[in-house]
Amino acid sequence: MAPAARTESSAVPASRPGLRERKKIKTRQAIRKAAYRLFDEQGYSATSVERIAEEAEVSPSTVFRYFPTKEDIVLSDEYDPLLHDALLARPADEPPVTALRRAMLDVLAQAMAQEPGREPAEAHQRMRLVQEVPALRARMTEHMSVTGRLLAGALADRTGLAADSFELRVLTGALLGALAEAMFCWSESDDEPDVIATVDRAMRLVEGGLDSAVGGSTSQ
Repeated sequence: MAPAARTESSAVPASRPGLRERKKIKTRQAIRKAAYRLFDEQGYSATSVERIAEEAEVSPSTVFRYFPTKEDIVLSDEYDPLLHDALLARPADEPPVTALRRAMLDVLAQAMAQEPGREPAEAHQRMRLVQEVPALRARMTEHMSVTGRLLAGALADRTGLAADSFELRVLTGALLGALAEAMFCWSESDDEPDVIATVDRAMRLVEGGLDSAVGGSTSQ
């Protein structure tokens, strides 16, 4: 699998994080991997934060330092800052929806390329858990709100609109909602479609509108 080749432009080169940040990322990933193993073995509700800490060989306080709630272990990731930076790096004359779509694809391609196999497997498990656990669905809404504000801030710089304007709130909400539904559809499919192609299809639907989709045309 070579997901980076599916994006319409080269991904934004990621600067290597410092040693301190790399250690933080490694700890977050260890906690998340331990949690997913336990969720698979004994179920989400039956898995305590204390048991996750033991499995990850850290203290419960360390788990809470990285993830304020158990739900955040499933829903938190390191992609929001990358998405924000990728969006800011898009050409200034690119339409806002196109810029955000392509930034999302670039970041998703980077994530898939870093450790092939791990991210799709975790994403499948994450979306299944969100569908099964009401607390995760509620927390996901909060996470999307935070991400939406972050992206609206970046789009405000590009468009001249206020970050809390009606237009940017609707735009980011529509795109993030499409992203979530695309991930649900991808995780539910028995055919195992390419996740990047699935997300791209959803983003293009928002970009071009339902009329263009029904009419059979696609955005360029």
